[in-house]
Amino acid sequence: MADPKGFLKYGRELPKRRPIEERLHDWIELYQEFPEEKLKKQASRCMNCGIPFCHQGCPLGNIIPDWNDLVYRGRWREALAELHSTNNFPEFTGKLCPAPCEAACVLGINQDPVTIRRVEESLAMRGWQEGWIIPEPPEKRTGCSVAVVGSGPSGLACAQQLNRAGHTVTVFERDEKPGGLLRFGIPDFKMEKWVLDRRIKQMQDEGVTFRCGVNVGVNLSAAELQSQFDAIVLAGGSTRPRDLPVPGRELDGIHFAMEFLPQQNRKVAGSWQEGRPQLSAEGKKVIILGGGDTGADCLGTVHRQGAAEVYQFEIMPKPPTDRDETMPWPNYPMILRTSGAHEEGGKRDWSINTKSFTGKDGKVTHLNGIRVEWSAPGPDGRRKMEEIPGSEFTIEADLVLLALGFLHPQHEGLLQDLGVELDARGNVKATTKEYASSLPGVFACGDMRRGQSLIVWAIAEGRECARNVDRYLCGQSELPLTRAVVTA
Repeated sequence: MADPKGFLKYGRELPKRRPIEERLHDWIELYQEFPEEKLKKQASRCMNCGIPFCHQGCPLGNIIPDWNDLVYRGRWREALAELHSTNNFPEFTGKLCPAPCEAACVLGINQDPVTIRRVEESLAMRGWQEGWIIPEPPEKRTGCSVAVVGSGPSGLACAQQLNRAGHTVTVFERDEKPGGLLRFGIPDFKMEKWVLDRRIKQMQDEGVTFRCGVNVGVNLSAAELQSQFDAIVLAGGSTRPRDLPVPGRELDGIHFAMEFLPQQNRKVAGSWQEGRPQLSAEGKKVIILGGGDTGADCLGTVHRQGAAEVYQFEIMPKPPTDRDETMPWPNYPMILRTSGAHEEGGKRDWSINTKSFTGKDGKVTHLNGIRVEWSAPGPDGRRKMEEIPGSEFTIEADLVLLALGFLHPQHEGLLQDLGVELDARGNVKATTKEYASSLPGVFACGDMRRGQSLIVWAIAEGRECARNVDRYLCGQSELPLTRAVVTA
């Protein structure tokens, strides 16, 4: 398996990020080129584990040791085929996934784990450069038709798998272009949109039809969809944001992250109408509430827009820099992570609870907060929060961005129109085994079914849902089983 002594000879190494003073003036991806020889050395660190726990860590069940070995040996095309056997869009996950596979790497017990994500992305990007990734239309059609509602990673993966099984697939997207959060939520400095566009083109060349600007349940009824297709897949996102119901929330200048980020993405794409009002951080004092990936996306965006001052507050305590007894290997550790956006500036702070906002003439001017402390987890795993007396503070703010996560999919429109049953969290109730909703012929996957989650889970759910739709339509399916999903 690769170089038996690779993990002893080489340390973990990643591509360097472009200089801060350069990247703050553009929307191009952060990372510099990584030489092939260095990549092969990183692949060689993959050990011949008796039990490769990276399989368990990856929701897609990617066969990681195999393609690491093939990359090390220079057999790139074979490695790409192995990678594509479990993952439709490895360049997406290679750029955007937080890599739970690396957290589960056996080498990570006492050393730095293998750079799995970087090998994955480089392998996919090389496949495009070499012309190895081409349309794969089905040899024959089944005569069955499927509507996939939502064109995020889950919907795209489901649509591609169903199309390759021979079904006629139409993807419905309410925005003007397909991609969901990949296009309108993820900033270009994390993934430029030509990366997405060429996958969309591949799917179109394979026979998938995309109908954009169609909001099912609004300008196309669910009944029409049911009458036109043999099966329906609900693959929309978890789009209902978590709000902050405190005094002053109604003031102008306080916005959800997903009000803010799509505007900039459209501007970068050249599709934002000239003269149309746009939220901008230029010259403003900005506060971002939420310490996750969406908060970091807002942080990198406001830097590039020219914010005068930026704070990012998180209500939870500052995570440790390394695993502790509460995060045993191979579980994904909730440790402190620093993104490229954090390197670029701004002040991060933890254990802060926002009590209220104050303003003038209807516009926000200040955030009023208090520091908190958290108890150790109780028997139920929960921690109790207590405010620290005397720690109240007020800070100036011209723009506040709420990056507090998402609750569930939008119920108005499609879901109400269909009358589909929801679970206790407000997601579409669908079985883990079959992905079937309460309505015959209607399936659900991704964030629509499991709630806000990772891109790698979205793709895994889309693939497994496609397998179950195929089996529903044909009585059986030859689409591959997504092992990590069905064993979760």
